[in-house]
Amino acid sequence: MSDSETAYPVATHQKYEALIARAKQAPSARTIVVHPCDETSLRGALEAAEENLIVPTLVGPRHKINAVAQAHGLDLSPFEIIDVPHSDAAAARAVELIREAKGEVLMKGSLHTDELMRAVTSSTTGLRTARRISHVFVMDVPTYPETLFVTDAAINIAPDLDVKRDIVQNAIDLFNQTGLGTPRVAILSAVETVTSKIPSTIDAAALCKMAERGQITGGLLEGPLAFDNAIDPEAARIKGINSPVAGRAQILVVPNLEAGNMLAKNLTFLARADAAGIVLGARVPIVLTSRADSLRTRLASCAVAVLLADARRRAAAVPSA
Repeated sequence: MSDSETAYPVATHQKYEALIARAKQAPSARTIVVHPCDETSLRGALEAAEENLIVPTLVGPRHKINAVAQAHGLDLSPFEIIDVPHSDAAAARAVELIREAKGEVLMKGSLHTDELMRAVTSSTTGLRTARRISHVFVMDVPTYPETLFVTDAAINIAPDLDVKRDIVQNAIDLFNQTGLGTPRVAILSAVETVTSKIPSTIDAAALCKMAERGQITGGLLEGPLAFDNAIDPEAARIKGINSPVAGRAQILVVPNLEAGNMLAKNLTFLARADAAGIVLGARVPIVLTSRADSLRTRLASCAVAVLLADARRRAAAVPSA
């Protein structure tokens, strides 16, 4: 057996179980579920409600939601359904409900992500803030001892330095506010040295300097780091990288969406990791789930959103000095 195989014992997704258990200690989050018109999305919302993570309001064509429930033996009697004619209308109405303070979390149902995000990012009626919207995969990798955040692998295709600053800050804030502590943040590239031939190494160095100057707060940054130097202590030692982050990263910041998507899917399909998804930078956390997600992954996505909503709720309750 190789050193890499013995570095970490294979765990059984205990990190997700810990997140879910912590979220159950917080008040259930009022959650607007957008167009839950297939079994997977509807059952996922109802199971999160059964676990006392969320209190869902279902927004979509009532006849479709009822038909799915009847076909699969799901009880909708405890829940409010807001009837709209189609998925675009569901996204628009869901965003309105958030703007009216009727919900603390937005959850994607069976509509396309693009449909939902068009409503969310509208400059006039959406949920934008001063921060750039970005996505984080919260990953439970059985062979890695840390809960691993990968960002951004779903929204920002080719982010420039300013967008990367927001991507990093969004992920750090999520890590802090879900009770995981101060994160070790690895800014990934193909190599660990700064070179003009690979622009992402220059961005990585700039982000680390921004953290030194207080433009990014709440985390320990290191970069550029190649993937092996970010997550394997022996690889970092061999390369002579002496850093509290190298070999022990908890947040992996990728150069672009393509790299992030490939990394997350490699971890999912080769390392049997679970990948909960959440969108940050909007007025409320947005739960993005896939039809292929397991129940544990769906509950973990909800748990992360609930912890974030609770942290915001508690922060709003503290009077300013």
